Amino acid sequence: MASYNEIPVSTLARLVGTPDCPVLLDVRTDEDFDDDPRLIPGAYRHPFLNVIDLADDLKGRSVIVYCQKGLKISQGAAALMRSCGVQAEVLEGGQFAWRDAGHPMVLTEKMPPLDATGRTVWVTRHRPKIDRIACPWLIRRFIDPRAQILFVAASQVNNVAQRFSATPFDIEDVFWSHRGDTCTFDTLIEEFGVGNDALAKLALVVRGADTNKHDLAPEAAGLLAISLGLSRMYRDDLEQLEAGMTLYDAFYRWARDATDEGHDWPAASTKA
Repeated sequence: MASYNEIPVSTLARLVGTPDCPVLLDVRTDEDFDDDPRLIPGAYRHPFLNVIDLADDLKGRSVIVYCQKGLKISQGAAALMRSCGVQAEVLEGGQFAWRDAGHPMVLTEKMPPLDATGRTVWVTRHRPKIDRIACPWLIRRFIDPRAQILFVAASQVNNVAQRFSATPFDIEDVFWSHRGDTCTFDTLIEEFGVGNDALAKLALVVRGADTNKHDLAPEAAGLLAISLGLSRMYRDDLEQLEAGMTLYDAFYRWARDATDEGHDWPAASTKA
């Protein structure tokens, strides 16, 4: 049984990919990381001896710290953070327990270069509709919660990528884009290794809406309608993205927990 300041893998697995997921800190030693250079989705690395440096930014937020086995390094790092007023817990069993439970892990060799603040920077065409909202949602929920998303004129995406060391996505002739009949959303899931059953269902909806193949999923037409409506509601791409984050949070929870639920009228009657 997990102690009062530990969280079991099963509980964390329900939080990953949702807006309620705590900050995830990977404090494994370099040697342990090199043995398995994958991250729990949404986690980022930080030296365990320097976790106090994060205290001011993390006060008021829930934090889960993990090392290789959930023992001395993560427990010590979490205790240091708690001594600074940060609500920090330890992942029971560490990265090994997450791995052994068969949960997806981020392939860090596919991670784009980080900027000076330790986050990834992505750039795409402005006026997003479907894939260019779905992809930032996936990036921030499963790959890099601190990722910065830039929306620029289509003709300037590659130039901005070069000048600002950003990673271009969802344009032609770049790595992170459509492949065959699939979307950039599919590419991100496959390349980073974060796929699960819920994301597979959601990917069909995104693909159907983005490629006008609504037969792939009955929800595709609805996603298209909502996405076009959002694009008319917001002139600011970043404001539209924030609204879209909530939209895809809802779609993900449906794909994970509610695909077998339906509604009809009249409501089922009950007897007193």
